[in-house]
Formats: sequence, structure tokens, C-alpha cells
Amino acid sequence: MAEENLGTDTPATVSVPDKPALEGLEERLSSRWRTEGTYHFNEDTTRESVYSIDTPPPTASGSLHVGHMFSYTQTDVLARYQRMSGKNVFYPLGWDDNGLPTERRVQNYFGVRCDPAKPYIEGYRPPEKPAKNQRDWDVISRKNFIEVCEELAVEDEKVFEQLFTTLGLSVDWRMTYRTIDDNSRAASQRAFLENLAKGDAYMSEAPTLWDVTFRTAVAQAELEDREMPGAYYRYGFNAENGEQVFIETTRPELLAACAALVAHPDDERYQHLFGKTVTSPLFGVPVTVHPHPLAQADKGSGIAMVCTFGDLTDVTWWRELQLPTRPIIGRDGRILAETPEWITTEAGKESYAQIAGKMVFSAKETMVELLTDAGLLDGEPKKISRPVNFFEKGDKPLEIVTSRQWYIRNGGRDEERRDQMIARGKEIDFHPSFMRSRYENWVSGLNGDWLVSRQRFFGVPVPVWYQVDEHGEPNYDAPILPAIEQLPVDPAADAPTGYTENQRGTANGFIGDADVLDTWATSSLTPQIAGRWGRDDEFFSKVYPFDLRPQGHDIIRTWLFSTAVRADSLHASAPWKHAAISGWILDPDRKKMSKSKGNVVVPNEVLEKFGADAVRYWAASAKLGADTAYEINQMKIGRRLAIKILNASKFVLNLGATEANVLTDDASVVTNGLDRSLLARLSTVIEDAKRAFDNYDYARALDITESFFWSFTDDYVELVKDRAYGGHGEAEQASVLAALATTLDSVLRLFAPFLPFATEEVWGWWRTGSVHLTQWPGTDHLASAVEGADPAVLPLVGEALSGIRKAKSDAKVKQRTEVLSGEIHASTVQVAQLRDGFEDLKSAANARELTLVEAEGELTVTNVELAPAEEA
Repeated sequence: MAEENLGTDTPATVSVPDKPALEGLEERLSSRWRTEGTYHFNEDTTRESVYSIDTPPPTASGSLHVGHMFSYTQTDVLARYQRMSGKNVFYPLGWDDNGLPTERRVQNYFGVRCDPAKPYIEGYRPPEKPAKNQRDWDVISRKNFIEVCEELAVEDEKVFEQLFTTLGLSVDWRMTYRTIDDNSRAASQRAFLENLAKGDAYMSEAPTLWDVTFRTAVAQAELEDREMPGAYYRYGFNAENGEQVFIETTRPELLAACAALVAHPDDERYQHLFGKTVTSPLFGVPVTVHPHPLAQADKGSGIAMVCTFGDLTDVTWWRELQLPTRPIIGRDGRILAETPEWITTEAGKESYAQIAGKMVFSAKETMVELLTDAGLLDGEPKKISRPVNFFEKGDKPLEIVTSRQWYIRNGGRDEERRDQMIARGKEIDFHPSFMRSRYENWVSGLNGDWLVSRQRFFGVPVPVWYQVDEHGEPNYDAPILPAIEQLPVDPAADAPTGYTENQRGTANGFIGDADVLDTWATSSLTPQIAGRWGRDDEFFSKVYPFDLRPQGHDIIRTWLFSTAVRADSLHASAPWKHAAISGWILDPDRKKMSKSKGNVVVPNEVLEKFGADAVRYWAASAKLGADTAYEINQMKIGRRLAIKILNASKFVLNLGATEANVLTDDASVVTNGLDRSLLARLSTVIEDAKRAFDNYDYARALDITESFFWSFTDDYVELVKDRAYGGHGEAEQASVLAALATTLDSVLRLFAPFLPFATEEVWGWWRTGSVHLTQWPGTDHLASAVEGADPAVLPLVGEALSGIRKAKSDAKVKQRTEVLSGEIHASTVQVAQLRDGFEDLKSAANARELTLVEAEGELTVTNVELAPAEEA
């Protein structure tokens, strides 16, 4: 934790390099910080002393890009400020290796595939070179797959760790985790079992969004709409009185799955049909016409065909109208081969045989041909463009199939729980505050519970077995559960207590649940995993609820909300006190940078070119929640600032400032009005920067500090050189050295969260220890020095000096040219203020005589007479 370290840590000598440079600082200082444990979390602590951060675990199998530098820097700036404010900062980092990106990378890298049914092989080693053809890849057990995953993850994580270390993240590298390791799998399974015991997890046979490529169920939070071309096809159903009832649909291939027609209750065109039966074309299946308020009278013909299932509205109609289930699309995206039982006519069976076994797209073409050949298609198709649901990682439109899946209650089907989750969100301070509405809008718009089972091989297994009866049928209503101390388990490889492996799949035996948990079901538990929930309850109580969740705004609906759902169920609390929401990085065309768009920038290049402090400056200049352009010029400014800190600090220390000059309690040594003006401005900057940081507005804290720093170096330091060298006597020299040393001390601390390398380098020139373990600067020791001081003096004197310099530049002479005489015209108040720094002004301007003239209007410098000098 931070210590004040004022007046107690002077090295034996002040050692300032002849040519300070940024090059090499990252490697040297990062190594020292790790060796000295600068950022280690002290476990011997209390909850009140801790500031805990639920850091996003990056996907180490993914590509590095500037977005990582941007958002993680913003988190690190906050972590460093809290550490300097006296907090014991718990700042772990995890690696997200539980998901499709890791599964694909492991498959392609080693040439292996996961099959949970395969037995575990002790000491398995993958091929030295992967086979070129996937059918020749090794097929290995889930446990073996996880082992080779962790082996590869170690190498991938080294690359990320090197980047983050170079960037200066003050992470405690002793406290890392992987979302697929034993502890994470155990925590994920334990949370699921606790959810199940409380009734918050349940199994249901229900319509499920399904990706036919990945062959897995998809949750609502994983959807994205993509605009796709389509067409409306118009054909008629036959009413009992011979009337044709025309519908318009984009999915004629689902005609065989039609379960009803629906129209709006107030639509007079169809009111006479409500409750009556019509017959489907081609298949001759009778269906009932129902009223329902979701039907849109102005869409198409105003009456809709309800199929099981074409879209999520079909699911709503099916559920609320209690319609029969008539699925025809299989999990492979093909029309089911067997003719459905509800198609009973010979003509209907012949029509179905034409589409059986075909992919959806081909089935649509065939259906259009059949309708056209039969003269049933009314008019030409109307071409349209419409949003279609896709899995965010998929490349084919989602289908909806009926399947048995596991769900966790999240308020999607329960108004009381929905209100409870909105209330949990109000317990979290969002930064910026308007991001709360994204959370609330997502919760309010949920239309179902959280589907957490996935039909994948790699992942955290659902920790459940099922008894098999004497007929070989599993009993899904009474699952067999493991004891907590058995976790993690793999039901595909482990037998439940009381059974042996040879009873797997046999009558009166058991089967294991074949599914794995959604990756978000584990990622939603990062506070529990990092906080050692269930492994070290004392430790967990010291860090939970966490203080901060930093993350991007695009995953509020997934990671943030799912974590809040688990915390509410498991702990009856919000998971954190604050949520810091970062924006996206945009390319020069203001488009989000992403690997898929091919517009990402590799971070190593800019780190090598500009240095870590420069990149951090760019990231910290952006406010939370703001989408920010990738801006090289901003990095150049950051690099100039870091270099200026080195050079200005060297200059100040060479003027004679030492730690002994830093003010502690007695500020009586500061007698000069210009010095007191500087410290008054410093006091305000310290207070304003602290206020900004406490409001999570680090960008404002940086801006305030930077503005002050340039005034300090460009105005004050230039003005006081002569006095610092003793040209105005010992008392004046003591005053200026106190002001210089005190300001440098505070400025280094103020900049430390943003520019950790340059500030640490300078700190070592004249102090011991690390600037990052010192206390955030306060103002108590400045109180007596700034009492009655006028902060306007310094900028006013600086303005006068600039006026004189301009006169020299206009005359095209060197700045050291003597001013024989000159006049400064200013208001009565300003003349009085200028007198506080008048002697310093004359010295800095090399002026023999300056006259202050009271006048109306702005300050002006006139009648400057210069000594003859060489041309500049």
C-alpha cells in the first residue's frame, strides 16, 4: 500500500544521467517491479483496505490488437491511483481459454479433435506435425484435449503477458487463472449445482435457436442481426366455404411445418375466420385461424402462417396459443427425411418427399417450384431486404429446433426476477452513468431464460448423470449429481457414485450428460474464480463483492449481465460496486477495429516506435465509454510529454532541488509571491485531479495535470533560473528550491498512473523506493504556503515574458539579447500581481529596465528597446 515517503527517502546522492532517454525503460523497470514485488497483493488484510478488480480475461488464443492496449491501460490507470490512495489493490488476470476460438486453435495446431466418449490416455502426446486432412487427426478424450489446450495456452499467454508487461500493467502476475483449469471448472460446476438446488437452473424441452454449422444451441445474447436479401411469396390456404386465404411469407420451405394462421383481433378482413379451419396447399393439412395482437395488419396480407419454427415470433404464438409442435428441420439444417405424421394425404406425402433430406435453401427452391407448377403461387415474389438472426460466430442463418436444454433463470420469463435484476443494476455505479440504460434496456427486452447448455465437445461439462431404467430409457426428471468435493467431474468419462463404468448406457445403469456449459456460464464467474470462492472462503470475503468491473460496452448484455445474474443467485448481491465501461477503437474512417474487418493494428509496432508511456497517454486521454480513433498523433504528443518529464526533471534537479527541499509541515521557507502562486495552482490541481479520479474520470485528471505541467516548465522554471542559482540571495534561493522540489515531487506522483516508466525513472534519480508505492499527493503540507497566495500571478507573469520574447523574435535576435527598456501595460489589479514576480521577470527577460504602466484592456508589452546584438 502507498506510503507518504515525504522527507524520508533521499538517496546518498542525486544521480541525474547526462542524456535521459525513454528507450529501455520498459524492460529494465518491469523486471525490477516483478523482482521487488511492487504490485503484489497483501493477503493479510481486511475488506475495507482492499480495492479488488474483476479484470477481463483476454482470449489468449486470439490475436493481439490495439484494443487490448486501450482498455487495459484505462483499467491500470485506475488501479495505480487506488494503490497510491492507500488501497491494497487486488489486480489478478485470467486467460479465457474455454470456448470456440481455443478449440479451433488447438485442433489446427496439434491436429487433434475432442470426443468425450474416447477414453483418457495417460501421457498422451499429440503428433509432432498435424495431419493435413482433418479425417486423419487424432481423436482424443476431453481430458486429453484440455491437457494439450493448457500446454498451448502457456505459450500463447507468454505473448500476452509480454505485451501487458511492456505496457506497464501493474497486475499481480502470481495470481492468474485459466477459465478451463481445474479450479475454474470446479467453480463453474459448483455454481451450476447451487443454481439447480435453488431452482434457478432447470432442464426443458423447448424451441431453441440452433446453429446448423456448429451444431449447437445459441443463447439470445449471442445473436446478431444481419441484413439479408429475401422475397415474399404469396399463396392461399383453402377455407371450408371455398374461400382462399392468402398469406405472404419469406419461408415457403416451412409450409409443411404450419401449425396455424394468425391475424390481429381487430382486423375485420379475417374476423369471420377466427376459430375456423383452413387447409394448407400441397400438403392438405388442416390448421386453425387464431386472433393474436402480435399479428400486423399492415404487413403482407395481414394474416401470418405460424410454423414450428420460423422465427422467435412463431415461438411466442406457439406458446401462447398452445399450438401443436410440427418440426421439419433437423439439427443438421436439413429437412427431416421421414414424412411427418400430420401429413396424411398421398398428395401431401408426395410433395414432402420432394423436399425431404434437402438443406433449407434447396428446400425453399423446391417448394417455390412445386407451388408454381401447381398454379398456387399468386403473382411474382416481392424482393425485400430483412434482418435475419445469426450466431455471432456463424455464417448461416439460425434455425429453431426443439431440443432438451439446460436454462438458468434470468428474468426473461419472470417479471419479478426481471425487476430484481434491474434493481441489482442500480446497486452498481456505471461509469459513464448513461451505460446503465444499456443494461436496463437489455434486461427489459429479454424474452426467455438463459440457455446455458451447448452441444460442443470442448468446455466445462454439465455435471449431471441420469439413471437408465430397465427399458434403456434415461430418467431426466431425477438427475444424479456429484458431491461438491468431487468437482470438477466429466460425466462422459467419470461414473457417478454407486455405479461402475461398465454400467454406462446399459439397462438399470446410467448415462452422462453429453453437453458442456456455455462459455459465458464460466466467464460469468470470474469474481468467484479469481476470488477463490469455495476454495478459500476467508480470502473470498476480503475481495468480494469486487470494487470494479472494467469491460467494453458491447458485452454489457453478455458478460456484465450474466455475472450479475450469477451473483444475485449465488450471493444475493451485486458482483461489484463500480462498472467502468470502455469504448471501441475506431479506424480513420470511424469504423470499429476488428480482425474480421482487417483493419486492426498490431500493438508491438507502436510500442516499439513510441514507447509504452506514449501509448498509455493516448489510451488515458479517452474518457470511459467513448469510442476513440486510433490516433498516432496523440501517441506522438504522449512521447513528447514523457521526454519533457525526463528533461525538465533533470533541469530542476540540476538547479539544486533535492528531497530536503520538499515541503512537509513547515512552509515558512516559501516567501516569494511567484513561488506561492505556483504552489497555490499546484494545490488546486491536486484537489481537482483527485476529485476527477474519484469520479472515474481519469482523462480529466490527466488533462488537468498536463496543463499545469506545461505551465510549470514553460513559465515558472524559465522565470526562476537566476533565483535558483542564488542570484537574489539565500532566502530567495531557499524559497524557489522548495517550490521546485515540492512541485516536482507532486507532479511525478500525479503523472505516475499514466506514465509509469518516465516517472519511475525520474523518481530513482533523487529518491529511493518506487513512486508507485508512494502516497497520492495531498495538500495539507501546502496550506500555509498558499494561504493568501494569488494563483493568477504565475500565468500573468508568464504572459508578460511571452510578450517580451515575441518582441525579440520579431526583431530577429537571440532570446538572450538584453532588453534595455520596455513597458508592460496592464490593469491596476494586474500591475499589483506582476510585482510579485517582477524581479524574476526581469531576470528571465534579461531586462535592464521594465516599467509597469496601469492601463485599460488586455496586458500588452510595448516600446521594447533591445541592445545591439547578433542576428538570430
